[in-house]
Amino acid sequence: MSAIILRDEIIHYEVLGRGRPIIFLHDWVGSWRYWIPSMQAASISFRTYALDLWGFGDSAKNPSYYSVEQQISLLEEFLEEMGIGKIALVGHGFGAILAMLYAIRHPATVDRILAISLPYAESAINTRLSTDKPAELADWLLGRTPVTEAAWVEAAKADPKAISLSMVSVQNIKLAGLPNQVSTPCLLVHGGSDPAVEALQPEQAASLPEHAHQVLFEASGHYPMLDEPGKFNRLLTDFLSLQSGDSPRQLQLKEEWKRRVR
Repeated sequence: MSAIILRDEIIHYEVLGRGRPIIFLHDWVGSWRYWIPSMQAASISFRTYALDLWGFGDSAKNPSYYSVEQQISLLEEFLEEMGIGKIALVGHGFGAILAMLYAIRHPATVDRILAISLPYAESAINTRLSTDKPAELADWLLGRTPVTEAAWVEAAKADPKAISLSMVSVQNIKLAGLPNQVSTPCLLVHGGSDPAVEALQPEQAASLPEHAHQVLFEASGHYPMLDEPGKFNRLLTDFLSLQSGDSPRQLQLKEEWKRRVR
């Protein structure tokens, strides 16, 4: 286990590979651990980091650090402490919100973003996320299978206040239009059967700016990286392999891409 001390508190992280840095940011339900397959796939060409946010996994449990602002500060302090410069961000749910907000504040630092289950509005977030206990949320969203077992165990480590207080904090953010405020290439991924966060409607996806693109994983729920890992990891590596500044629309992620991953 790797850890650093920030504000006299422990922040847990893990790292794999060598190359340009990628930071993985987890959701309200889970920790760094469910990123392992994606980290392994990307680590062939990149240096991948996944950290536990305040209140999750093996990082410190301190309710004064559970707001969106404090979690963004955590990312800023982590990057400074580790001496990491320009990055790619991969965020899921809550982590996707943090990735977008960080990129808006630090456009010169973020090369690209892959945002999974990014809510387009507060109304797109199922209210169960703010009311159920971590273990109940894990049962609802992850289930108990060999693929999800490790993620389920880690999800139960979360401080319930880390979820509820961050959900309150999200209410103060204008989620609508986040992709429009980010200047860096942004790939949005949603599970077609995600019960926790609604995907953009077709007309909303069609109105995304040129540097943004949505891909729907129709056979996935809230965790496309676990439900369809082969497909997700191929998409991840294709996106990371684009030249800096290239729009994800250049991937042509429709029938042509589907044929390539079979």
